[in-house]
Amino acid sequence: MIAAAAEAQRREVLLREMQHRVKNNFQLVLSSISLQKRRHQSTEAHRELDHVASRINAISLAHDQLAPRHEGHNVNLSSYIRALCSAIRQQVEGVEIDVECDELELSIDRALPVGLILNEIAMNSIKHAFDRNGGRIKVHLVGGVGYGEARLTVSDNGCGIQKSNEHGSGLKLIASLAKQIGGDVQQQSADTGTTTTLTFPLMT
Repeated sequence: MIAAAAEAQRREVLLREMQHRVKNNFQLVLSSISLQKRRHQSTEAHRELDHVASRINAISLAHDQLAPRHEGHNVNLSSYIRALCSAIRQQVEGVEIDVECDELELSIDRALPVGLILNEIAMNSIKHAFDRNGGRIKVHLVGGVGYGEARLTVSDNGCGIQKSNEHGSGLKLIASLAKQIGGDVQQQSADTGTTTTLTFPLMT
């Protein structure tokens, strides 16, 4: 018993050290992006660099949620989504994000694509759906859907998709990430807002 407890403690210490180093590496990358922003005056360049930074931050947050009791392989998906939404909310003014999550855990290899998909959907809403008055995004994660599946629903109360761009990099990334975890993405849009739904298996 003592040996097992000591081994568990050793693994937790190693995990925390790894997380600290990974966090520092992410911070170095984000600092490099900030330097690039200073070199470019274009508003469009700043917007694209901020979008890249948000993707990196989404990955960083997933590593923060690693659970030591599962040897550092699992993420508390609910906590991850809440932390990610909080980080997105802090980046913009006038946009509120409501989050409702079932308590779920997922391996980090599968949680990362879910977080990146959420990040892309939310950033698309912030960039295209809202006017200067802002808006509201609702994020809902529920388990027990179908046979061993979960569903992530992201809705906004914006202007809807005025002109669909199937070749946009954001949509391509979402489709690629969903395929990576065996998920399915559906989207409905009207002049009262857009709802995007990701349904994915919790285990492979």
